[in-house]
Amino acid sequence: MRVIDSLESTLDAVAWDRLISQDPRGHLLQTWDWGELKGDFGWSPWRVAIEQDGSPVAGAQVLYRRIGPVTMAYIPKGPAFAVADPEVEGELWRAVHAHARQARAVVLKVEPEWRDDEEVSHSRLRERGFRPGSRTIQPRRTVIVDLQGDEDSLLARMKSKWRYNIRLSSRRGVMVRVAGHESLGTFYDLMTVTGARDGFAIHSRAYYERAYELFAAHGRVRLLIALCDDEPLAALMPFSFNRQAWYMYGASSNSGRELMPNHQLQWRAMQWARSEGCRQYDLWGISDVDAGGVEDGLGGIQRFKEGFGGEVVRYVGAYDYAYIAPAYWLLERIWSRGSRQTSA
Repeated sequence: MRVIDSLESTLDAVAWDRLISQDPRGHLLQTWDWGELKGDFGWSPWRVAIEQDGSPVAGAQVLYRRIGPVTMAYIPKGPAFAVADPEVEGELWRAVHAHARQARAVVLKVEPEWRDDEEVSHSRLRERGFRPGSRTIQPRRTVIVDLQGDEDSLLARMKSKWRYNIRLSSRRGVMVRVAGHESLGTFYDLMTVTGARDGFAIHSRAYYERAYELFAAHGRVRLLIALCDDEPLAALMPFSFNRQAWYMYGASSNSGRELMPNHQLQWRAMQWARSEGCRQYDLWGISDVDAGGVEDGLGGIQRFKEGFGGEVVRYVGAYDYAYIAPAYWLLERIWSRGSRQTSA
């Protein structure tokens, strides 16, 4: 086996994404472009792969960031493994730990795309010295819609009210337009309205512009805007990779909500994902408690997502590997005093 450090090798974006896609759970947040995006907004990406018999078979994209006086290392939705081999896995973790220590990180936080109901998911991490973290960055639960089969079967799995609202929206004159970079200002205006209304933090306009620019270059993103009489009512930015699609960012106006633009937008996003060969559509995050126990605003969002007939999936969440215990507890205190944060 050989360790391939992206800073010291010819490993490029194409080869990296090919490696990540060899894992059926290979995630958008482990793609090269995701690392480049985060690198433009406060993080420093580093990538490492393990080569076996001349081919890369495992990899992790590690993001570093200064938080107050300390540095953390973070692997979102990874690592990725093309083979199930404990020796390969061990070699990858050794390489990651060595680099994290060299970077003077106080902790490595990982949030793998491993299901919570598979005990092996937890044991794989515990046996490697990780412990459950007190703070997650990405949503631990989500709703995943199976896109396989024909459109009629996909619609049939939705709640009847959701099917009705998709058709109602169209009958009432709502049109969904595929937009481009020129409409990102409209998208950001709607994001600002939504964040203020629903009480969540949003990224800067430059962040959304850069995300669109990076992923549009490879056909992995769409910007969809729902309009009625030329008035933007809602917008959605879905991404695709490795036969999966994600509803990462979405927003809506305070007006025209009775026209149900968001129902039609989600349906158009699913149709686009199907056209890209995607087998599933991730509605990207719901609360870690059932909708009935969630505050009104977030509970409504959760019920909206669940209505599309997907499966509620819970992941193992965050696991931490502390390198410098006193500094790690300092970081925990900084987090506990933190303000709202965005996922993704």
